[in-house]
Amino acid sequence: MTLKTNNQLTESQVSEVIQMALSDQISFKNIKLQYGLAEKDVKVLMRTNLKAGSYRAWRKRIRDFGSRREHYK
Repeated sequence: MTLKTNNQLTESQVSEVIQMALSDQISFKNIKLQYGLAEKDVKVLMRTNLKAGSYRAWRKRIRDFGSRREHYK
C-alpha cells in the first residue's frame, strides 16, 4: 500500500480518519492498514483539521492511555 499524504485523501476520507482517530476503540495501526497513514501523519491531519483545544484534548487522552496505547492508540 502506498503511503498517502493529507493532500491525497478526499474530504470524506479525511472525515473518516478523524472519526477513527477520535474513537478509543480504533488503533493507529488500524488506521495505517486502512489508509496508509502513520501515527505522525494522523497527528498532523488532526492538528490541521481540529480546533486547537480539541486537538490538545485528543492528544492528552491518547497520551493518558500509556501502556495500553498498543491496543488502543
